[in-house]
Amino acid sequence: MNTYTQLLTSVDGRSIPVYVAEPDAALRGAIVVVQEIFGVNSHIRAVTEGFAKDGYLAIAPHTFERVESGVELGYESEDRDRGIALKAAVEALPFPGVMQDLQATVDWVSNRATGSRVGVVGYCWGGLLAWRAACMLSGLSAAVPYYGGGMTKAQEIARQPLVPVLAHFAQHDASIPLDGVEHFRQAQSANGVRVELYPAHHGFNCDQRSAYDAPSAALARERTMAFFAEHLN
Repeated sequence: MNTYTQLLTSVDGRSIPVYVAEPDAALRGAIVVVQEIFGVNSHIRAVTEGFAKDGYLAIAPHTFERVESGVELGYESEDRDRGIALKAAVEALPFPGVMQDLQATVDWVSNRATGSRVGVVGYCWGGLLAWRAACMLSGLSAAVPYYGGGMTKAQEIARQPLVPVLAHFAQHDASIPLDGVEHFRQAQSANGVRVELYPAHHGFNCDQRSAYDAPSAALARERTMAFFAEHLN
């Protein structure tokens, strides 16, 4: 597996760094990995490399780049507070904000993996961005948001996905109440959005967080890989 950092140019001319992991095996497709509020840190790099080990060209854009460069946080309370503030700053950017950087990432990886389909997966804030990407961006074939904070708000539920979506949520997520998840499920059922619930807390996929739940993470990844195999291969 070959890993490196690449600079992409967004539509407005802004340079955006991305972490790239290229597979050694035959290419099965491409996956854009969207970070949590903690930056493209060791966990997100490991997740990106994990998809590459499964045969996908995987790429993780630095979605904080427009407000601060080189963000790489841990999971202590001060890291969380800083991540929340950075997320708020990005969300406050004029439209299209970070979505233009995600589009540039999809375009780049599509050109790099000629003839391959592109999926997007995101965690926490990245889950919300993956959902928006499924509804707003071109060049995608599938999307998998993990516990996307904000996805169950009215303005997000009202969006219409352009590609198949598999959404993972946690039953004990204090930041995403179950009634909101159910509202999202019901509203999006006509669009074919698949919603899966796990007996875990927010952040259950991250093995560097206290909320990590190995059985839930394993099951969610198994479902994610099957979903990508169906829509990207």
